[in-house]
Amino acid sequence: MKTFEKETFKESFIKVKLLGKASAKAQSAMEYLMTYGWAILIIAVVLGALFELGVFNANNFAPKAPPGACQVFRPNGPGTTSFINLEGICTGEMPQYVATSGSNIESSIVVPSIQTGPLNGVTLVFYWINTTKSSVNAGIFSLKFSSGYSINAYLPQYYNVGPGSITVYTLNPSGTNLGQLDLPAFTSWQQIAVTYNASSNLISVYRNGADLTNLAPSNTLPLVGPINFSIPAQYYSWINSWISMANVQLYNTSLSANDIQALYLEGIGGAPINLQHLIGWWPLNGNANDYSGNGNNGVPTNVIYVSNWYSSYTPP
Repeated sequence: MKTFEKETFKESFIKVKLLGKASAKAQSAMEYLMTYGWAILIIAVVLGALFELGVFNANNFAPKAPPGACQVFRPNGPGTTSFINLEGICTGEMPQYVATSGSNIESSIVVPSIQTGPLNGVTLVFYWINTTKSSVNAGIFSLKFSSGYSINAYLPQYYNVGPGSITVYTLNPSGTNLGQLDLPAFTSWQQIAVTYNASSNLISVYRNGADLTNLAPSNTLPLVGPINFSIPAQYYSWINSWISMANVQLYNTSLSANDIQALYLEGIGGAPINLQHLIGWWPLNGNANDYSGNGNNGVPTNVIYVSNWYSSYTPP
């Protein structure tokens, strides 16, 4: 019995000692948390805010092409197609800047007269983002042919489709709508492409390389050059009409679905894919100049070029 009691007392003593050490460690841990807990919490909040602002977005660390880094060289002058090629940084690097209209101001980029050469179709490709719903019918772009017909897009006021929606439509010289398509809403960078095929008389609309639908005008849309091109369309208010735009490309042919998909896969900094039919290229990377070699420089009004645009862009 005595041996048992001694062992029991010894064991109890050890347990008490261990519990004392554990209690001391717990107390030390609590004191540590009380001392440094607020600092840890503040650091966690700051990191969360930085992630939310996109500071740690991989796009922020990707190489950025300076204005005019890539352009089309036409050795025989504007409008020629012999021996043309791309020169400069044409590897699809993201641009340093994109064009933005700001808010509550009238902003535009206008190219009054573009010589198109032979026309059997037309293609307009651009990257665009709008994160606010317009309070008015506001234009995005207008391609107006000398025949008086036009292909246009605007932000609809009267459709409850949410921020970033687009309506693409055609007008005849008297202003009659020949057909339209309402694109779903979005709030991130998207590639939009519109093609018109003169032989089939169809307008195709693409979003991120995917063919959404075809619009069949009620009568033929005459393709007669030159073309007047403007951002936004001049048929509606210019206020709050477009938020940010980049890499606008215009062709005097109807690009195929495969071509549109290939352009999308190049990303927002991609170079034109069909130089023979390229008539205008406005990267909007710091200016409204035309880098197609055809000299169709845009005339900007109240346009701002911003560099902190990456958070809403996801490469394909």
